[in-house]
Amino acid sequence: MGLVQKWFQWWQIVLAMLLVQLFATGMQVLSRVILVEGTFVFALMTYRHVVAALCVAPLAFYFERGQVKKFGGLVWFWLFVNALTGITFAMGMFYYGLRDTTATYATNFLNLIPIVTFVFSIISGLEKLELHTKAGKVKTIGALLCVAGALTTSLYKGKGLHIGHHHVNSHITAKTSDAHWARGTFMLVGSCLSYSAWFIVQVKLLKVFPFKYWGTMLTCIIAALQSAVMGLCLDRRTIAWRVGWNLQLVTIIYSGTLATAATFCLLTWAISIQGPTYPSMFNPLTLIFVALSEALILGEAIRTGTLLGMVLIILGLYSFLWGKTKEIKSLAQQRVEAEEPGNTIDGEPTGLQLTAMVPSTSPVRK
Repeated sequence: MGLVQKWFQWWQIVLAMLLVQLFATGMQVLSRVILVEGTFVFALMTYRHVVAALCVAPLAFYFERGQVKKFGGLVWFWLFVNALTGITFAMGMFYYGLRDTTATYATNFLNLIPIVTFVFSIISGLEKLELHTKAGKVKTIGALLCVAGALTTSLYKGKGLHIGHHHVNSHITAKTSDAHWARGTFMLVGSCLSYSAWFIVQVKLLKVFPFKYWGTMLTCIIAALQSAVMGLCLDRRTIAWRVGWNLQLVTIIYSGTLATAATFCLLTWAISIQGPTYPSMFNPLTLIFVALSEALILGEAIRTGTLLGMVLIILGLYSFLWGKTKEIKSLAQQRVEAEEPGNTIDGEPTGLQLTAMVPSTSPVRK
């Protein structure tokens, strides 16, 4: 491949990752608006994932037709757990946290997911801390910076900074100021933990069902059913499930098409070329885009504590990803050496499987 072709492909990948972050930004802001206006969380989740399943279905039937045979009980079990941890619990708690806080505040917690996943994988024995290596030390420092950023964002608000005309959409800002921040923070922490558990569940699912399109489609269908059942247990009123020709419908279609199906395709393509760590490097851009969009469109104040925490989380995330990249390269080198006659290597590069992406969409499995 020539230099010009490499440069063109590099720009294509960068543009694709920027689109992924823009899709995620739009979804966070739209979801924030309709949730504040009273949209029932489980109705939103049910409809969103029905649309997502319909959008992913053509990809499953085209790219993986004839590959999927009869499903066993073990496959259905892990698909059910995958939907429960990654969508019904994780996304449900995130939406409740988003409703009670702000989009910028909630997005901060999404950037903590790779760190929490790393901690879970150490506890479960899938990864090692490796403090004797430079990569291991940098990953640990990055994790500590992210935790410090999360604590700063949660415990310190500071002075509010307004960008532009903050009287616009003042009804949304007013509701934000009266939000139950403690409850919202609790929900966001629970969402972060559930998302991290979800990435480990995906490792188990991939071993018994290595079909990413079918897996995503079936997970969306199961999650829609789970959300509908839980939602009906909480609220059976017709008005809670009614969808009109308004912003709620736009958000549902947008989330299912652009923030799920399109994002899935772009991430899958980028990962196939650059590897699983590369897309994660663009995730902090969503945080910046959401903060600016919320301030400019909704008139929301950007708190000093949020800005400080944002900086710490971004620095920590990039440090962690740098260490993870070095570790993956080292594992790849060991694998190459192990293929030589007389050499063996224990274990597998689980870091490749557990690289956490910001879950701005439905399950995207690598």
